[in-house]
Amino acid sequence: QVIGDSHGNLLSLWERECTLQRRHQKVIEEAPSPTLNMRQRAAVCAAARKAAGAVNYVGAGTIEFVSDGKEVFFIEMNTRLQVEHPVTELITGINLVEWQLRVAFGERLPLAQEDIGLSGHAIEARVYAENPQKNFMPSVGRIKTWQAPEGVEGLRIDAGYRSGDTVSPYYDAMLAKVIAWAPTREGAIDKLNHGLEETDVRGVVTNIPFLSALVTHP
Repeated sequence: QVIGDSHGNLLSLWERECTLQRRHQKVIEEAPSPTLNMRQRAAVCAAARKAAGAVNYVGAGTIEFVSDGKEVFFIEMNTRLQVEHPVTELITGINLVEWQLRVAFGERLPLAQEDIGLSGHAIEARVYAENPQKNFMPSVGRIKTWQAPEGVEGLRIDAGYRSGDTVSPYYDAMLAKVIAWAPTREGAIDKLNHGLEETDVRGVVTNIPFLSALVTHP
């Protein structure tokens, strides 16, 4: 994750791991990556800043890499804020949406690179209106019930739907994101699974049971 302002300041906000995908669409995202050590992490962040700096990048963006477990290779840059930005927000304590707006208004970034902390572990699951039992076919219709846990420390739910809304076939099938933070990766996984198990959506078929099975798989 990188973000730059119009005054020549450019920051990297650590990395996200997005290996768990289906049809090239991310399903589970987490930060920081459990596959990088601190040396690799520093190298990836430096490379991301160098790439964004080469084009004098302004705004939030993501430099994407792929790794074989030993080396890291550049893929592409996404010049926007991505779906999985909440995991970065939770480990840094930074509101990326607010920062992006401030940068757009011409303000300077409020922190320096050495001020960007990394606390704990965050993991996110994308809730889709789709049926895993039928090759993940999209599910459409009216949402009769939408219940999600509220007030749970370290658990965040970003939803675009509520009870009574209609899921149409004309847009992306993502309904919500369930994001969990804990001091450890194991704790974050447990909290995410709890959040998924306590989320009840009826009227359309969702991938919640699939997500729960995924995050609890050894």
